[in-house]
Amino acid sequence: MTESGKIGPRHLDRQAVVYVRQSTASQVEHHRESTARQYALAERAHRLGWPAARVVVIDEDLGLSGASAGNRGGFARLTAEVALGHVGIVLGLEVSRLARNNGDWYRLLDLCGMTDTLIGDADDVYHPAGFNDRLVLGLKGTMSEAELHILRARLDGGIRNKAARGELRRGLPLGFVWGEAPGEVRFHPDAAVSGAIRAVFDRFRELGSARRVWLWFCGEGLPFPTRAHPTGEIRWGTPTYTAIHRVLVNPVYAGAYAYGRTRHERRLDEQGGVRERVRRLPENEWAVLLPDHHPGYIDWSTFEANRARIAGNTRPRPHQSGGVVREGAALLQGVATCGHCGRRLRTHYRGTRASPGYHCAGKHIVNGRGVHCLNVGGVQIDHAIVQTILAAVTPAAVAAAVRAAERLEAGDDAALGQRRRDVERRRYAARQAERRYRAVDAENRLVARGLEAEWERALVSLHQAEAELARRERQRRQRQPVDRAALEALAGDLQRVWHSPATTVRDRKALLRTLIEEVILAVDRPRAAAVLTIRWHSGAATSTTVDLPRRAAPKIRTDDDTVDLLRRLAVHYPDDIIAGILNRQGRTTARGHRFTAHLVGNLRRYRKIPRRVATEPAGEAPLLNVRQAARQLGLAPSTVLRCLDAGFIRGEQVTPGAPWRIRLDDELRQRFAATVPDGFLAMRETIRRLGVSRQTVLQRVKRGELVAVHVCRGRRKGIYVKALEPQPGLFEQPA
Repeated sequence: MTESGKIGPRHLDRQAVVYVRQSTASQVEHHRESTARQYALAERAHRLGWPAARVVVIDEDLGLSGASAGNRGGFARLTAEVALGHVGIVLGLEVSRLARNNGDWYRLLDLCGMTDTLIGDADDVYHPAGFNDRLVLGLKGTMSEAELHILRARLDGGIRNKAARGELRRGLPLGFVWGEAPGEVRFHPDAAVSGAIRAVFDRFRELGSARRVWLWFCGEGLPFPTRAHPTGEIRWGTPTYTAIHRVLVNPVYAGAYAYGRTRHERRLDEQGGVRERVRRLPENEWAVLLPDHHPGYIDWSTFEANRARIAGNTRPRPHQSGGVVREGAALLQGVATCGHCGRRLRTHYRGTRASPGYHCAGKHIVNGRGVHCLNVGGVQIDHAIVQTILAAVTPAAVAAAVRAAERLEAGDDAALGQRRRDVERRRYAARQAERRYRAVDAENRLVARGLEAEWERALVSLHQAEAELARRERQRRQRQPVDRAALEALAGDLQRVWHSPATTVRDRKALLRTLIEEVILAVDRPRAAAVLTIRWHSGAATSTTVDLPRRAAPKIRTDDDTVDLLRRLAVHYPDDIIAGILNRQGRTTARGHRFTAHLVGNLRRYRKIPRRVATEPAGEAPLLNVRQAARQLGLAPSTVLRCLDAGFIRGEQVTPGAPWRIRLDDELRQRFAATVPDGFLAMRETIRRLGVSRQTVLQRVKRGELVAVHVCRGRRKGIYVKALEPQPGLFEQPA
């Protein structure tokens, strides 16, 4: 059947859709002939019989791949129009322009077959409802998908083969540039950039934490190079923690070539849509890893040690020791474990002097409360550990002394070197701005003014950097030099080095961790002693016992708030009722027990609190509780409670949880009636007439502005309010 034979009046009455797509933006820019051929399909639709007004061109997907219809808005629009029966023919240069995925392609074929829509390409016009045409279209879709697979396999094979030789040029991190030879990687020619990268590794070698390196850069006010993409322009600014961390964990800085460190995965979200994510792979799953591929800022062994150190700085898992060294005075932070349950001990600080202590996260239930299975002060424990270390590892004193003495000088030298490179970079930028300004025509004031402002900003930045460098150099010269001879003499005695003011708490903890793997702490409270088991990295174990100070028996005393409340309650209630009130409020005795009438009586007599005297003033109505008042009024106790809550009945409570005290006088009795009096309206009618809420009506009854009664019997039980005379409106004259 020819093209004209397949096209009928029912098709010409609908739209002819021309679908235009290119896979990438580069193809749209450089392969313009293919795009022009696709737009020319509109003329073919006109020749087939469709008027120009019914020819629609969908080109929203230019620059998008046809492997999936997830992000192609134009293809989704085309599918929707076909499903609604608005399309007579779909024209595409070839099947691959419409879809390279059989799932999307066959879905479009099914919709076209059900809605009697034709499909045309550069070869012919097809009807998807026909068997032969459907077979040809299915074969073309399969070949299109296979073509995409072959192209990808060919490209991936070439990329992997080139990456296996270390010659695939991909984006390099800051501090490296590609050389002229295949796979050649060089250091960045800008000394300021390479100096900043070297400062990161030097600081990490001394500080041992990525966060502390970041804080050092921020504290010194040193700029750090950044760029938006691997080929973008380098910009200098305040470093971020992420930037410092990426430098430390990137194997390229260790001279290694790595490829395939991430993997793109597809998954379904909660709505059933396809989502892609990038997952980082472990080192053993990387596609290519070539150590010693190019000169690095550090060697591979140092990189692995740094990576292990960063991993050890993270919060350890339960029953494991570790964690980054912190500023606290507790020496066993991160290395002490509980000798009872094996959990890692946590540190705390108490008192005005912030004395360290250790406690276990595990708790036992004692008297209904959680109690730590281990909670001990750390002063005696740390002192015993220090004495054990000083007695066992005296030969390690030299290394500790050298580290404590050279740390400050190394930090100052690194900071000054980085600042000198920063000044040199700013000076070059100022000279470059000056050359641009002098090269412009003086009569072209529009350009000259902009270049002059740029030159001025560069000079101001240079002046600030030079002033800061001069200030730092003056501080460096004013600092007293370290007497290395005295330091070497001091290094012979580890005990003096340990207690030297130049040795920080971090240095002591770092030295302790290099020697000790774990300290198991068990406390024997009856003997007031702690048993310490020290596990050295060499595999040996040392045990020692530390005497703990005995605690004085705490003075048992009831809370003052409870005693004050007892004084107020004893005037009105007996001991058994007072005990119930105190228990309802969650109060306990000095030993943590619940109150009873006997315990309340003992506490009252100990505090010399007089007992309640059941006397009422003459001539006044008696004070009743809720049950007594309900019995007198002939109501249910729940009804009395609701009236108390609404304010219809006045009562008082000495404290929350105490019994209500209601004075049942004649005025209160008159508020309750067996039948509805004349002239009284139900609460709903009163609310409608007054135009206010129920709460407002009850408040007015409580203040005496309205008269109300509570009907106790019959089907018309409830609150009734005496009707008021209608009030004149704002613009009405009274009669």
